[in-house]
Amino acid sequence: MSLSFCGNDVNNSYSVEKGVLNNGCFVDALNLVPHVFLLFITFPILFIGWGSQSSKVQIHHNTWLHFPGHNLRWILTFTLLFVHVCEIAEGIVSNTWMKSNHLHLFLPAFMGFIAATTSVVYYHNIETANFPKLLLALFIYWVLAFITKIIKLWKFAEVGLGVEHLRFCITALLVVLYGLLMAVEVNVIIVRKYVFFANPQRVKPPEDLQDLGVRFLQPFVNLLSKATYWWMNPLIIGAHKRPIELKKIGKLPIAMRSLTNYLRLKDAYEEQRQNAEDLEKSPSIWRAMYRAFGRPILLSSTFRYMADLLGFAGPLCISGIVERLENNTEVVRMNKVYTDTLLQNTYVLAVLLFLALVLQRTFLQASYYVTIETGINLRGALLAMIYNKILRLSTSNMSMGEMTLGQINNLVAIETNQLMWFLFLCPNLWAMPVQIIMGVILLYYLLGFSALIGALVIVLLAPIQYLIATKLADTQKSTLDYSTDRLKKTTEILKGIKLLKLYAWENIFCDSVLETRGKELTSLRTFALYTSMSIFMNAAIPIAAVLATFVTHAYISQSRLSPAEAFASLALFHILVTPLFLLSTVVRFAVKALVSVQKLGEFLQSEEIGDDSWRNGDMPVSLESCKKHPGASPKTQRNRKQPLRYQMDNYEQPLRRQLRPTETEDVAVKVNNGYFTWGSNMSTLSDINIRIPTGQLTMIVGQVGCGKSSLLLAMLGEMQTHSGKVYWSNKNRYSVAYAAQKSWLLNATVEDNITFGSPFNKQRYKAVIDACSLQPDIDLLPFGDQTEIGERGINLSGGQRQRICVARALYQNTNIVFLDDPFSALDIHLSDHLMQEGILKFLQDDKRTVVLVTHKLQYLIHADWIIAMKDGSVLREGTLKDIQTHDVELYEHWKTLMNRQDQELEKDTEIESQTTLERKTLRRAFYSREAKNQIDDEDEEEEEEEDEDDNLSTTTSRRSKIPWKVCWCYLSSGGFLLVFLMVTSKLAKHSVMVAIDYWLAAWTSSAPNEQNSSFSLDHRSYVPVFVILCGAGIFLCLITSLSVEFLGLSAATNLHHNLLNKIIHAPLRFFDITPLGQILNRFSADTNIIDQHIPPTLESLTRSTLLCLSAIGIITFVTPVFVTALVPLAVAFYFIQKYFRVASKDLQDLDDSTQLPLLCHFSETAEGLTTIRAFRHEARFKQRMLELTDTNNTAYLFLSAANRWLEVRTDYLGAVIVLTAAVAAICSFYGLQSGLVGLGLTYALTVTNYLNWVVRNLADLEVQMAAVKKVNSFLTTESENYEGSIDVSQVPEDWPQHGEIKIQDLCVRYDPMLKPVLKHVNAFINPGQKVGICGRTGSGKSSLSLAFFNMVDVFEGKIIIDGIDICKLPLQTLRSRLSIILQDPVLFSGSIRFNLDPERTCSDDRLWEALEIAQLKNMVKTLPGGLDAVITEGGENFSVGQRQLFCLARAFVRKSSILIMDEATASIDMATENILQKVVMTAFADRTVVTIAHLVSSILEAEQVLVFSTGILVECDSAANLLAQEDSLFSILVRTHK
Repeated sequence: MSLSFCGNDVNNSYSVEKGVLNNGCFVDALNLVPHVFLLFITFPILFIGWGSQSSKVQIHHNTWLHFPGHNLRWILTFTLLFVHVCEIAEGIVSNTWMKSNHLHLFLPAFMGFIAATTSVVYYHNIETANFPKLLLALFIYWVLAFITKIIKLWKFAEVGLGVEHLRFCITALLVVLYGLLMAVEVNVIIVRKYVFFANPQRVKPPEDLQDLGVRFLQPFVNLLSKATYWWMNPLIIGAHKRPIELKKIGKLPIAMRSLTNYLRLKDAYEEQRQNAEDLEKSPSIWRAMYRAFGRPILLSSTFRYMADLLGFAGPLCISGIVERLENNTEVVRMNKVYTDTLLQNTYVLAVLLFLALVLQRTFLQASYYVTIETGINLRGALLAMIYNKILRLSTSNMSMGEMTLGQINNLVAIETNQLMWFLFLCPNLWAMPVQIIMGVILLYYLLGFSALIGALVIVLLAPIQYLIATKLADTQKSTLDYSTDRLKKTTEILKGIKLLKLYAWENIFCDSVLETRGKELTSLRTFALYTSMSIFMNAAIPIAAVLATFVTHAYISQSRLSPAEAFASLALFHILVTPLFLLSTVVRFAVKALVSVQKLGEFLQSEEIGDDSWRNGDMPVSLESCKKHPGASPKTQRNRKQPLRYQMDNYEQPLRRQLRPTETEDVAVKVNNGYFTWGSNMSTLSDINIRIPTGQLTMIVGQVGCGKSSLLLAMLGEMQTHSGKVYWSNKNRYSVAYAAQKSWLLNATVEDNITFGSPFNKQRYKAVIDACSLQPDIDLLPFGDQTEIGERGINLSGGQRQRICVARALYQNTNIVFLDDPFSALDIHLSDHLMQEGILKFLQDDKRTVVLVTHKLQYLIHADWIIAMKDGSVLREGTLKDIQTHDVELYEHWKTLMNRQDQELEKDTEIESQTTLERKTLRRAFYSREAKNQIDDEDEEEEEEEDEDDNLSTTTSRRSKIPWKVCWCYLSSGGFLLVFLMVTSKLAKHSVMVAIDYWLAAWTSSAPNEQNSSFSLDHRSYVPVFVILCGAGIFLCLITSLSVEFLGLSAATNLHHNLLNKIIHAPLRFFDITPLGQILNRFSADTNIIDQHIPPTLESLTRSTLLCLSAIGIITFVTPVFVTALVPLAVAFYFIQKYFRVASKDLQDLDDSTQLPLLCHFSETAEGLTTIRAFRHEARFKQRMLELTDTNNTAYLFLSAANRWLEVRTDYLGAVIVLTAAVAAICSFYGLQSGLVGLGLTYALTVTNYLNWVVRNLADLEVQMAAVKKVNSFLTTESENYEGSIDVSQVPEDWPQHGEIKIQDLCVRYDPMLKPVLKHVNAFINPGQKVGICGRTGSGKSSLSLAFFNMVDVFEGKIIIDGIDICKLPLQTLRSRLSIILQDPVLFSGSIRFNLDPERTCSDDRLWEALEIAQLKNMVKTLPGGLDAVITEGGENFSVGQRQLFCLARAFVRKSSILIMDEATASIDMATENILQKVVMTAFADRTVVTIAHLVSSILEAEQVLVFSTGILVECDSAANLLAQEDSLFSILVRTHK
């Protein structure tokens, strides 16, 4: 058949006798002209444009500006494309009815389609290049197209075609569209004036895009890219090559930054405050949120409504297709296509179904995206609001406990997230009811009355869902309580693991953790039960509804159920279930949001700190009286160099100041008649009249609790002022350097903590560090002063923290320095050094005004001005001389106190100072870490490190691999029976589900030929099988949901149990080289994931995978042709999921890792409020908070955008599956039951819902499996060998009876990888002998003590105690028969009885006796409960000395004949040490005592001394003999330590 434009079946095709325009073919040809014109003009420009673009280096952000009417243009063009497709279809259909081919029927339409596509590509390129003059071509095109279409429409009307003809409708639509596009183009010309106007408007890209750091392009890209997240492609695909880092995701666009949103929310909030008639009423946060973020929520809801309405197109199209196929009517041939016949065509319906799905999914994702973006914006705004409030909170609120840190942390971590989640789910609140009502109406339209029965089943079962959901929330709470409790116990065990092992108590403590874990598991079991019920309800409700509906229909209705109705209603039921299931969640979140808003409101209304205009130096008092007096004597007489401390006579020196300060100097701060309070009505400070002289050292002294610190805070404006005034001189109050009593550190490097935002000045920094003697401590830190300290960093001791805080105050360049008892945690040497170098030299040389609160009276002689406080008021004020003359009594009192302090001093200088001790602990902590660093730091890194040199592709493939091995390990720890049950029940359930639908297809397709009486029988005979299948389905749903949850529970139980056992029985070395935080993480975060997160993910994953597979199986069964289309679809799906999983994991990590610093920053700020406010650093901290919030929000936004990216793609794939399934079914319909077609299409529809869940669950599971992997890596740790080669029965009951110790050729090392720490030691200790062991640090003293307990690797030689080689003994036996007192006293939370005797084997008398020996009996008697008195965590409620005495009592309770004291007197005061020495001599007279001493003086009485040097025993004799030898190492040690 020949091709010709006008067809050749009629002769007059080309004749124009009746007028040119009356030839339809010519009019069609005319329509071609504009399209061809556009293609000719644009193609060269596009090619040249693209050619030149490629030569430039990649343009940053080719997204740029939008011309006016940008979005409208995209929408119109898409509509235009759709209409062109309809035109082509109509042309082709009309053409099939002609005798020969008439190209003019569809060719112009086809060219129009190409031209429309070109127009949008062309426009996009002009827009990105910002070259608007070229838009003229488009303008001409729209005008020409508009004119040609008008002519065509006019001719149609002449011929008598009307609205009922499809051709007329299409042409009319095109006229409208071209007209609108022309209008858009005219608008651009008017606004931008790029042509026809003298001065075109210059436009720059938005500010965000000029900033190269902004990488989140969603707001700036064109509509198509917005809808499909096309701009995310480089990021997601690039993640495969190298992980996504913070740099890669850049900054947020300005409109999404928390500052912008904070200002929006704050304005809305404050506006209410101004407009309120009733001043008492607090502004509503809800209203503020609505004012600030209402518009995007409305937009999102609109998208949501459109998506929901389009969702109903699916079932209706299915019903149409099945009905047409069933009736199989051939459309009668005629010359014109009518509009109504269009919808009769199954192919048209299939395409419509496809378009509806694509649009529905696009709208749905758009709605999700908008709500998530708004939720994130809201969270940023709320966080900023909370933070600003924290910075203004009154101190009394914090200290009086009205606002605890916990509450603030909850506001930040929980309440803001609740509100954010509420916003995410918000559109559901009003979209769902509409969706449900629409669904029920449609069902009623399809099935009549019986549909209402089915809907009723769903509605009745919905409240049960809600009940289960609330129960779940409650159970989760109780689970949380138990896990917190379990974690507390675990932490205690890990902190005191050395003691537990030495005393062989690990199993007792392990059992107590397991007991708590048992309660937690019971709670988890309930949780699992409710979760499985919830999953079961979701799966069972639709089956129950379908069952009720169809059975009712079979018995009520006279007509047979057609496949079209059956499958459309089936699809509708699937649609209905989702909102009903979600409704319970949404309602729960709404309730939570109400509570959160209430809490937030209370917080925002809480007390604020007073207004502080006076701080800024608006000083109303005249300074005339305080002018400097010329008679002030020069400050030469003060002798700073000579320590004046020990010479009381110096006090009597004539003081260098004759004149009272009032006349001579400026006053820096002055308080008049001050009455200050901490919030309650009681005045804490009353009648305060003081002055602080400028440039001098003022000391505030007084007893504990007399209001010294409060006075400083009152001057800083932290207290509430009842009456009186605080005046600051003009130049002083901008910033006060303040070191609080309780040291406060930032989570930052040491250097950042000291400079605290001031510029770094090397010389000054060094001077400060020397003054605070921090250098030795800094040298010990792994990275010097670049080491992170603070909550998440390295734990420093109290003294070290305090010195850093003082250093911070010294370093700041402020006129005034307030130091609140900076000596409290320092020993005497450091205090002196700090006083001399720091305060007297560094600060006074700078002429800074210093106010010092202190208890150390010996420093009073350095003071220029003294304020003595008593009971909240000033007792005396003046120079020391004044006080000496006017208040002799007070002066004498001070003098006696000073003498006492001096005596302590004498003592203090003898023993090794506390500081050296702190440094020692620090060194120990790091020494063990370094050893660990040689071994790998974290097991997770292993994989990446194995072959770093490998090229990128291998790491890539490794990153996209699914960790099958770990999954298998998880499943096997759940038990094979449960795995088997889960797999079989899942498969059975899905088979039954398919069977139900297949049976339905067979039932509805079984059309009897003639309507006779046997019909009713016939079609009701299908009912019993249907009922049985549905029952089986519901039952299997229950089994599967239970089996998955309990599989998860059993895996969690086993993994935790094994982990705890492994760790508690691991050798001590393991704890030295593994950071405590890492072990705790396994027990907290990882265990939590295994307990609660993996089972639901696993359930969801298996369910959605099987659903997709069964759907594809059914479609293939119905139309085998589908297999051919399956291959490309599968390939596409494979790549989408592969790229997404890697990117999602990275973004998830980024989100997690950016969240922690944010939360820490909040808690840090709340703790250091007074310091931040004194320093006036609020603005800097706010800035930091905004940065941290934005970073976290960026990560979260990218994560949710990546989820949208995935969902859009899988949804489009699903739509393609539906289209191919439909087309395949229509093509190969002959010989198919129409019921089967319905079955195939209904299943194809479900695929769209579940494809993205498969990928997302896979990605989630992969992240969660990392927890299993981490736990597993600990399960491979070697345990200690608890067995021993001797049976317990062979060891005498009372061994060791005498306490004789033989050490033969002993060699010890900590690890086979490391060098020996003791080499070939030989010694003999007689029963009952008192032995001292000494040597320099690191000489192996402590290693010997560990060797007695077989805690280290004894690889040569042996230790024989009372004739038995200890290495052959079972560890439990050996360790339970010896006693040890460690250097760090360890107490556990519980009763005193539990701490002395956790095994519960001793009588009370024995315990009291032990306490008496340790001199604790009287103290314990006064405690409530006596032996059952509570000891808090770590023994915090006792002093260090008392704790050490408890440890002594503990050693005494265990009546072993050998006691080892490992540097036990290091951390206690003289008095306690004397008690210890006495006890050892009397109570342990008949026992062998081995004392490892860091102070040689404590072992001068020993009967035998072993002196070690670098692991070798160098001297062994009695102390007296060794001292007699001048050159012995022992006497050298004694001399140096004296």
